[in-house]
Order: sequence, then C-alpha cells, then structure tokens
Amino acid sequence: MSRILDTAISAALLVLVSGGALAQQATDEVAPEAASGLTVGKAVAARNHMVVAANPLAAQAGLEILRQGGNAADALVAVQTVLGLVEPQSSGLGGGAFLVWYEAASGTITTFDGRETAPAAATPDLFMGADGKPLGFFEAVVGGRSVGVPGVPRLLETVQAKYGKLDWSDLLDPAIRLAEEGFAVSPRLNALIAGDAGRLDTHPAAKAYFYHKDGAPLAVGTNLRNPDYAATLKAMQESGADAFYTGPIAASIVAAVREHQANPGGLTADDLAAYVVKERPAVCAPYRDLSVCGMGPPSSGALTIGQILGMVEPFDIATLGPDDPESWRIIGDATRLAFADRDRYMADTDFVTMPKGLLDPDYLKSRSALLRRPTALPDDAVVPGEPPWDKAELRVDGITLDMPSTSHFTIVDDAGNVLSMTSSIENAFGSRLMVGGFLLNNELTDFAFSPEKDGAAVANRVEPGKRPRSSMSPTIVLAEGKPVYALGSPGGSSIIPYVVNTLIGLIDWKLDMQAAIALPHMQNRFGTYELEAGTPAERFVPDLEALGYTTKVNDQNSGLHGIAITPLGLVGGADPRREGVALGD
Repeated sequence: MSRILDTAISAALLVLVSGGALAQQATDEVAPEAASGLTVGKAVAARNHMVVAANPLAAQAGLEILRQGGNAADALVAVQTVLGLVEPQSSGLGGGAFLVWYEAASGTITTFDGRETAPAAATPDLFMGADGKPLGFFEAVVGGRSVGVPGVPRLLETVQAKYGKLDWSDLLDPAIRLAEEGFAVSPRLNALIAGDAGRLDTHPAAKAYFYHKDGAPLAVGTNLRNPDYAATLKAMQESGADAFYTGPIAASIVAAVREHQANPGGLTADDLAAYVVKERPAVCAPYRDLSVCGMGPPSSGALTIGQILGMVEPFDIATLGPDDPESWRIIGDATRLAFADRDRYMADTDFVTMPKGLLDPDYLKSRSALLRRPTALPDDAVVPGEPPWDKAELRVDGITLDMPSTSHFTIVDDAGNVLSMTSSIENAFGSRLMVGGFLLNNELTDFAFSPEKDGAAVANRVEPGKRPRSSMSPTIVLAEGKPVYALGSPGGSSIIPYVVNTLIGLIDWKLDMQAAIALPHMQNRFGTYELEAGTPAERFVPDLEALGYTTKVNDQNSGLHGIAITPLGLVGGADPRREGVALGD
C-alpha cells in the first residue's frame, strides 16, 4: 500500500461511528487550524458510501439512491438532474460534462466525454465581427450563437446503462418531485440572478422564471417551482435521452437558438440527433508513488495537471510546506509553464494533432530544471516548450476565455466504484436561453475567438462537430491501482491550479480532504500571482513580490468537492466557498 496511506489516519476518521448515517454539512463545525493557518470545517466520515455535491438537495438525492441499493452510476442521474434544477446557473441538461469512472469489480478506470459539439454549420470565424475583430465576450455569449449541442442527457443515459443497477425512470423521480413541489431559492442563487440583470432577463422564458413581474430577482427563500423541467424529465423517463435529442424538446431547442433576434445560432435538429458520448482512455500521470488520472482532450485538465505535478516532483515541497513562499514559487512557475503548453498545443484530438510527449519524463525534467532559480521566472522565459511529436505541426498560442460557472460532484458506492464528474453550461446561466425548464449552454465560447495568427492555425479554433477545449478536471488518484482520492472543481481555467494545490495539500502536506480543499487559493496561470481575498493568502503579497511577481488579491470562488478512500472508510470534504455538502453512511 502507498506510503501516503501508511501515515496517521485523518482526524475525521477518529469520529467515525459504528453504523448510522452521517449526514453532516462539511463546514458546520470548527476544527483545529490546518497547516496553512486557515480555520476549516471538519471532514465528514462514512463507512459505506458517500456523495459530495454543490447543493444539499442534490447530495441528499444521490444519497437516497445509494441507500436504495443503487450504485454510483445510478446516483449520478439523481445528483445531476437535481443540480440542474437547484443550481441552474452552473450545470444541467442543456450543458456538457466529463466523467471519470473507477470500476471496482474489474479494477479499471475510464472516462466519458459528454462535452458539447459545434454545429455542422459552425465556421472558424463564428466569433469574429464584421470588422474582422473578435466579438466582445457577452456579445458572443447571450443568444443562440454560443450554444453547442448539449451532452449531459446522453452522458447520464450512457453511463447508467453501462454500470447502473436500478431502473432509469426511478432515478429521475427526485428531481421531478422537487420541480413540481418547489425548492427554496438560496442566497447564492438570489445573488447570481440579481447580478445578471440585463442579460438573464432578455429571454422571455428566463425572465419569467427568475424574476418577479416587476423585474425584481426572486428573493431568498422563495419557493420556486419548475413544471416545465418536470415535464422534460417525465419525457425522458418514457423515452430516455432520445426524448431530449429528437421530438418536441429538440425542436424547442433549435427554435430558441435559431430564432434569437439579436444573436441567432446555427444549431439544427440533425446536430442534436447525431450527438454521441465518447468513452476515452484516462490520462494518468505519476506523482510520488501515486497515479493521478483524469480526462484527456478535449479537456486540458489531466495533461496540464500532470505537467505541473511532473515539474514539481523533483522538489521537496513536503518539507517546505504551505507556509513557505518557496513552495508557491515552484508551484506557480510550474503552472505558468504548463499553461504555456496548454494554450499552444491542447485541443480536441479528434480534429488536431497534439505532441505525444507532453507528459514525457525527460521533457518534464527539462522544464522542471527552469525552476531551479531563486526568483520568479521572467515573463520572456515562460514560453511553450518543444515536447516530442510523432509528426510536428505549426501551432500558435490561442488564449480562450474559460469562465467559472460549473459544478463538480464525487460519489463512492458500497461496492467501491468511484465517480468524479465535472459538469457545466460555461458562463453563469449559459446563453441565457431557457427551454423546457433548463438553460442552454454557451460552451462554444470556449473555442478561440480568433482562428489563426499570422497565417497559422490556432489548435482550439472553431470547427464543425468539434468539442471546445475545457479545463474541467475530474480526477481520481490511484495507489497500486486502487483509488485513494477523487476530486474536482468548477472555476474556469482556475480549475487546474485549484485541483493541483488540493492534491499537493493531500499528498505532500498530509492534510485531510476538508483541510486541503479549504487551503487559501494561490495561483499563477499567466504571470500575475492571484491570492484569495479575505484569507491568509494575503500575507504572501510582500514575499511573492520580493521574488519578482506582480500580485493581485481577488475573490476565487472554487467549488472543490472530494472524497478520500482509506482502509478505515471514506472521508469527504466540501468547499466552504459554496453551498456544498458531504453526505454519507
């Protein structure tokens, strides 16, 4: 067994009770200070199964499915369909997702790509204006132009059909009941509705659902019913995901996209009917004596995380600890170098060739050597590397706006199956188009707006049928082939450093899952060191500036949710920055 598991068992396991349900919000009790000096809630312990999700109603729905004898693939359906109702700004039927699955019976790990696709009519200049310049972000987002073919309904059906135990139609009942009876608008949802006035209320269906007749946003505690969503789910109970991709629901989606007056899109009924989920091999990278596995292209998550960890590994981060600025210099500059490769090379490999050697040990060793210096890397030294290729192609950098409105959940069932899934409609409230009680994504804006530079193609340019590059990073960590951690986060391109820093907290700094998730955020993707406002991260400003960094203190709204799988049971953590909970028995 890994040396990581030979260390002292987390304090959370010391409160593990015999039998009985443990249904505790992960942030409702105060524990001793973590190594960073940050006061955090207690981790949640369980013996048999656990769900960690961004909303208590969704986590509870998944837990009930597990209690009924369902497995993680069954609970998946309940969790996601409830999230799409109670957290509609982040994920839902109108969006896409990546899922990493560990099957206990076979000891195998695989991934499922439910990412949206560009319509057949999409062209590389989709987001270029008549003046030849890229559109402004919200100019591109609001309306039909930004809508890709949703993947979530087919993903839920595909995974549940392959691995699930219970009847499909029963798994939709929790969301249907909640949609018909109503749920209380949370403070977070209220604040987001209020903050999106002027965009969300431009589409009649969304305006009628999220705002009062006088234009005021729904107040906290309002009982919000969604009969249209219930009707959509009932249609899916009868006909599966086909009810979404064909027939009246599909026709309504196409009409909303194509008939938007200010910003119509090119989505067609044929695009919807042709959508397929793709099962892909997991991308696994070594770190210490573990294997960190996640989603490959069109996600940049696992590759970029693997690169960062590969560059950090030669350094004794464990001894330095989270309070030493030197740790953050190494992690920050490794992140910058990995992001330079990401922006040049990574995209949907069904459409573009990528270097084969992005995780090549010798290549990462050469990149890590750049970090052996006393101060920050100068900007002109942070450039894409030259990893090994099978057949080299000219590539230029293509920066894209990867917006932080997403949701992540993690499930472990009685049999030891592990599911880690990140789901998104991209920007908060997506395209702002509402059909059948759910919001449509704006995921096409995850493509590069400018398709070329100086005559050379950008890897992540728009192409018909292509899946836009993502930073979503659902992750499962293995020790000797067995899962020990499962986690992920929303946060746009910040997802990658959020997950990396949590992994380092778990593996190198021996924090429990809750303490690692609650570490103050510190990240450097593009040159400026961003430090989470209102946390002990702020105290690093003078030290990092002395090392040569420009710093910025800002809010960093992650939604990390994870489970540690230990010899004595499960330990879950939910991000205190959102409304998430860890629930288990």
